[in-house]
Amino acid sequence: MAVSGSTDFELDVTEYIEEAFERCGLEVRTGYDLKTAKRSLNIMLAEWANRGLNAWTIKQRTLTLTADDGLYDIPTDTIDMLSVVCRRDSTDYSLERLSRDDYLSIPNKTSTGRPNQFFLDRLTSPVLKLWPVPENATDVIIYDALTRIDDADTPTNTLAVPFRFYPCLAAGLAYYIAVKRAPNRVQILKGLYDEEFDRALSEDRDRASFNIVPAQAYHRS
Repeated sequence: MAVSGSTDFELDVTEYIEEAFERCGLEVRTGYDLKTAKRSLNIMLAEWANRGLNAWTIKQRTLTLTADDGLYDIPTDTIDMLSVVCRRDSTDYSLERLSRDDYLSIPNKTSTGRPNQFFLDRLTSPVLKLWPVPENATDVIIYDALTRIDDADTPTNTLAVPFRFYPCLAAGLAYYIAVKRAPNRVQILKGLYDEEFDRALSEDRDRASFNIVPAQAYHRS
């Protein structure tokens, strides 16, 4: 028997909604059913940002510095920064992350030099604060940004979610709809959603090797 040879299966927003309604023992009958389900879908995608690191939403971005300017607006789709380096003369230097209190405690925030520390002020419009303040306009900041998942705007949209998260997305949407429309199925659908999310998140991890090196003690002979 021949296999399909196809690996392009993908659901659009309407199909996810239909799947979720069926899991709730319901049918999509009105335009309001689509509207309320799409709203739940977008709220759930926002919730995913609070559940853990979604590796496929990491984007590497660059920021050209301006001399004597330590404050930079960051794209509003940025949830967080995972790592930051300053590139000077083809060499990358890691920046240490500061807490809000640490940044506030810096005595002279106008000191200039090669930036080696940063604070991300996670406002609605995020602001990156560097210290020392850049001394030139040739250094470049390179950072890995954890970004928002694209919204589900229209029923024909597909979602920027890897295929391994399809079961999780369908299970989650079914749970969200059940809270509003099928309360008798909430517990079973919540359990399935949590199970699917944990399974997907554990697979969506960094597989780099982890090495532990024992500390060495040196003694004067």
